[in-house]
Amino acid sequence: MQNIPDPTIPTPGQLLARGVSRHLASLGWVTVEEFVPARGLRVDVIALGPKGEIWVVECKSSRADLMSDQKWEGYLEWCDRFFWAVDSTFPVDILPDETGVMIGDAYDAEIVRVAPENKIAAARRKVMVQKFAMHAARRLQALRDPNASLDW
Repeated sequence: MQNIPDPTIPTPGQLLARGVSRHLASLGWVTVEEFVPARGLRVDVIALGPKGEIWVVECKSSRADLMSDQKWEGYLEWCDRFFWAVDSTFPVDILPDETGVMIGDAYDAEIVRVAPENKIAAARRKVMVQKFAMHAARRLQALRDPNASLDW
């Protein structure tokens, strides 16, 4: 019999994403978890700042989790800044120098290294903000009316 994880129990990465989202909210940002910027990509957290800036945060719960991530560089073209979020026991020295770092847990996070800014083009920003809004609105609708027939 296959061991199927209980979807109601958050994974370590999901708990870390919650802490990251809480921290960014305290700075005036809004976030969406498990966001798809383009086919074949899924970022752990995408954040939209008060001035329209876009950050991507990938949450890693272990060294093995980081080493198995072969897609992270594909996320760079979809954001102004890219961050890793890890817990306090993670060996941060193995994270690429050209990326930002957040240390966190399920309740909060802290930016310990700011990612370099690489502004995305205005046309891409417009598309991303619209996707962000649509995704967030669909999630809210699904929470409020889980039996609705939504063509996503």
